[in-house]
Amino acid sequence: MINQRLFDHYGIDTKKNLQIQQSCARPFDTVLIDKQGSCYACECTAWLPQSIGNLQVKGLQEIIGSDMHRLMQDSIGDGTYRFCNQSQCSYIRSGLFYQATEQKIKHLRLAIDDSCNLRCPSCRKGMIFHKEGSAYNLGIRLADKINEWLYNHKHPIQVHIGSDGDPFASHVYRHFMEQTPQRDNIKYSILTNGLMFKEFHTKVPYVINNLQELGVSIDGATKETYEKLRLGGKWEKILEGLECMAEQKQKYGFRFILHFVVQKDNYHEMEKIIDMGERYGADRVWLNKIEDWGTMDYFKTQDIFNTDEYNSRLDSLIQRIHKRDDRFIECPTLISEAVRYKNKN
Repeated sequence: MINQRLFDHYGIDTKKNLQIQQSCARPFDTVLIDKQGSCYACECTAWLPQSIGNLQVKGLQEIIGSDMHRLMQDSIGDGTYRFCNQSQCSYIRSGLFYQATEQKIKHLRLAIDDSCNLRCPSCRKGMIFHKEGSAYNLGIRLADKINEWLYNHKHPIQVHIGSDGDPFASHVYRHFMEQTPQRDNIKYSILTNGLMFKEFHTKVPYVINNLQELGVSIDGATKETYEKLRLGGKWEKILEGLECMAEQKQKYGFRFILHFVVQKDNYHEMEKIIDMGERYGADRVWLNKIEDWGTMDYFKTQDIFNTDEYNSRLDSLIQRIHKRDDRFIECPTLISEAVRYKNKN
């Protein structure tokens, strides 16, 4: 059943017709599972907030292809995108879509534990860490149900770990990675803050050996900025982590990506983070516009995107992108925001 109150909360008009000719692949090839067991046909719950089922109630195989799942897919197929949050979705805002080649789940995104060893103000208002209690116990049950489904899954699939908490700080994610089935069709993607990678990556050798992508979130290119924005993090330790990741990339061949959330306190270091990416052998540097993830008061203080100074720096960055003529630097949300700014002026 459609949760209209949820769409009203996000300000989504479910009667709209965006008349988008391109077909977004996400409702066809992606399932995200959150810490309550709710499943979504998208990589972000704020982009497509309607759940297609709950893993506490039904098995994942039953949820995939359910009536609600097909309804979400139909809204893409007819071009209306009526259930999508056009003000939040990076694909709609940038106009860059990944096309669906076949209707099979290729990406399983896990957001089943928000435990983290940091308390970054752009993400949360305080420390969140579960190693006992109801949240931890539910996370373990969800991890076991997901691993059970993966054991019986025959098609190639990529499991993405760490969209909410840190995979190496989280006891739930470490349990999942230690118990995950050793199957050739399963590959992994990890997003981490990098501080505990050196300590724990050797404890999950199967996952690391089958890792396709390792992303590290690092919102500062200097000690001062990093430790201001990544509260609880130490500059010297993240540099050690980056060294270790670069070494493991050479050994296993996974893609290594730096993620940088652009905001008022770090936009002046956009070019420096690219220099860091080159220095540590990253395959790509992603620069994303800060979004409101439930930290609205902080978010309001960090909106720099409608200023001449920021857009001047972005122009310099875009010139660097053109000079490279490759995809080492990615910043689609920054560019789409800049286009809106220039159209206003």
